[in-house]
Amino acid sequence: MRDVPKAQILKRIEFENPWWDRPHEVPSNYTQWKPRPYLELFYPLIESQNIRRAILLMGPRRVGKTVLIHHTISRLLQTIPPKQIVYFSIDHPLYNSLGLEQLLEFFGEVSGTDYKTTPTYVFYDEIQYLKDWEIHLKTLMDAFPAVKPITSGSAAVALRLKSVESGAGRFTEFLLPPLTFHEYLTLLDSSKKPMPKLKRPKLSKGPNFSHAQDIEHLNKVFVDYLNYGGYPEVVFSADIQKDPGRFVKADIVDKVLLRDLPSLYGIQDIQELNSLFTTLAFNTANEVSLEDLTQNSGVAKNTIKRYIEYLEAAFLLRVLHRVDQSGRRFRRANFFKVYLTNPSIYCALFAPVKSHDESMGSLIETAIFSQWFHADISRFHYSRWPGGEVDMVFRGPESTIQWAMEVMWSDRFSEDSHELKSSLRFCRSNDLRDMLVTSKQQKTSKVIDGVNFEFVPASEYCYTVGYNLVMGKKAFQPEQTSL
Repeated sequence: MRDVPKAQILKRIEFENPWWDRPHEVPSNYTQWKPRPYLELFYPLIESQNIRRAILLMGPRRVGKTVLIHHTISRLLQTIPPKQIVYFSIDHPLYNSLGLEQLLEFFGEVSGTDYKTTPTYVFYDEIQYLKDWEIHLKTLMDAFPAVKPITSGSAAVALRLKSVESGAGRFTEFLLPPLTFHEYLTLLDSSKKPMPKLKRPKLSKGPNFSHAQDIEHLNKVFVDYLNYGGYPEVVFSADIQKDPGRFVKADIVDKVLLRDLPSLYGIQDIQELNSLFTTLAFNTANEVSLEDLTQNSGVAKNTIKRYIEYLEAAFLLRVLHRVDQSGRRFRRANFFKVYLTNPSIYCALFAPVKSHDESMGSLIETAIFSQWFHADISRFHYSRWPGGEVDMVFRGPESTIQWAMEVMWSDRFSEDSHELKSSLRFCRSNDLRDMLVTSKQQKTSKVIDGVNFEFVPASEYCYTVGYNLVMGKKAFQPEQTSL
């Protein structure tokens, strides 16, 4: 049996970097996709030479990390010589036994680039498939100051935990979320479909929301977004939209549960992990407890906690911790909320939803939480105490409550003040003069006992958050707004 010759590896590297030859362009199978707005946040990290750090591009499967990389390369090619940019798809079998430095040596040999002295942008896609990648990356950065490494990965467990252990201060993490509602509308608009017209918000402090000319039309598209709007391929494929569950479950959820996590962490009982995830997915936006999960599954608490950490770090779900009526964290986190990172996962696992379905409330809350994916999630909480609760709470510096909101898919709360008694009590306990409440169509404000309640359609709210977090860039951070 023959080993794979080096010449074959060199051919593969040339194949993955077609812009070295004329035309010096990224292939059309990448450029045919409209760039996600997140490119405007990602690219400055790539071109910056002020801080010597590797970039870790992370996010769920199928959200467009590889496409974002190639859009980045396409923009670099406008100012950087083609052979100072190299791309490796680390999950390719030819690279299995090779280290990052050895791949770099092969690049120098096949391209003729002196990467030891010439500024070079090196992209390692799906880097988690290389054993001890973080050690290789740190060594490479120390040995070759002219090299700017950019990596990507879906199995965020390996990426995040190992970057903390071995690369503190050396790596910059960038999270690419599933499509926000703003991006979803932007992509649909580019496909020549009739889209709702929205007056976009100004990027300023305080409540300043988009306004839809036709809220019924916007809500109809918003329900479509809940069902299959999280992933670019679903947006553009009528065939996938006929059966989004097959794509999302088979190509996103199952590959993480059945392949990525077991291979990375030696999980033996895959059925046990799959069953827990299904239970948590069904309860998205609801409070759960370790005690109930243990009793219902028969799985030990420590095992469940470990599984949840894996699922969270792999970007399938997020955990939200509880605070009391005064905004204080509990010493023991016996109760918490779980959120899928995108509502379309729920629809893929169970069934597509309609506007009047009972599950809409939970999916609206899931959608709203998912718009904040790129923000500092550790500051988000929910509040529950005997006799009251608030859906979402944002804690600022020194644990002060900066804003809170109730998530509804109904217009009745703007008419019945009694429905808001828990919210009013929370505002008084935390000296909040304003609270936001989402609605289905109603857009108004109402002062109740000195607290101003701002009612905004959930679809407009989601659009505004997605738009502001990207278009506002660093000038528009969560702590600067009451969104």
